Amino acid sequence: MFDIEFPIIGGTMMHLARAEYTAAVSDAGGLGVLASANYKEMDEFRETLRKIKDKTEKPYAVNLNFFPALNQIDNNLYLDVMIDEGVRVVETSGHKAPEEMVARIKDAGMKWMHKCVGVRYARKAESLGADAVTVVGYENGGATGTLDITTLCLIPRVVDSVSIPVIGGGGVGDGRGLAAVLALGAEAVIVGTRLLLAEETPLHPAIQKKLTESSELDTRLVLRSIGNTHRVLDNETAQQVAKLEADGAGLDKLLPLISGMIVKEKFAEASDGGLLACGQGIGLGEEIKPMRDIIQNLVAEAHQTTARINQLMPSPD
Repeated sequence: MFDIEFPIIGGTMMHLARAEYTAAVSDAGGLGVLASANYKEMDEFRETLRKIKDKTEKPYAVNLNFFPALNQIDNNLYLDVMIDEGVRVVETSGHKAPEEMVARIKDAGMKWMHKCVGVRYARKAESLGADAVTVVGYENGGATGTLDITTLCLIPRVVDSVSIPVIGGGGVGDGRGLAAVLALGAEAVIVGTRLLLAEETPLHPAIQKKLTESSELDTRLVLRSIGNTHRVLDNETAQQVAKLEADGAGLDKLLPLISGMIVKEKFAEASDGGLLACGQGIGLGEEIKPMRDIIQNLVAEAHQTTARINQLMPSPD
């Protein structure tokens, strides 16, 4: 469907899924996804799409973000530029599928995947014409929703409930996870946290080094009090946010710690990383490597895993 070599989608990470990251995932054989919300000016967005095409000839996608934002930009403006620049795959994410834009996406000949949190929402996206749906379990980094269903339970339920391909993730940090997601019935895996350790991901080296030393115990959930639950690295900023929430703080008191511009600045500094989306699979990545090596290792280990399973589980007579 996406004309990619491996069934691996690079997770869309705000402030990090920029041209270099997106092109690196695609050039390594997966599908890189650019976060359109990184760009507030359409000229800069157009320039970024062209930069990706300069870096790789392979397919890539663009995410359109429909979550509420303080300075929401009309996604039709992004779509105008995407159509002009020949983008072939679009990912949408938000509290609901963008019914009002489906016709434009389809008329442009784009393949459309929608990221959602459960069976009900996947069925809705399918009914609107989505070509694929993405679901991630409670272990994932970033937005978790409120259903709190694990990857192992969520993916097969969605696979059994829709007739379109399912892209699954949540806690996938190595090839064993890739093989497991495919075994659950998904057609591809979405990986985010493991790619935080790619050389092409624009995180400060000091933050990446801290991530290599982190384990599955080093994440926490925040922002549930304002209906926007996220799993993040359990650092000083996250602990401050959690304390404010426990004390009943509203959005006005949380904003100085969670606003997009502040988070963006901390990603580039030798800081604690601010509110850094991070899944429980972080303990599976111990080295900073080129994106190509990470993806090649995922694929090689997935093949080793399936071979091991075949030895353990011989065919019945």
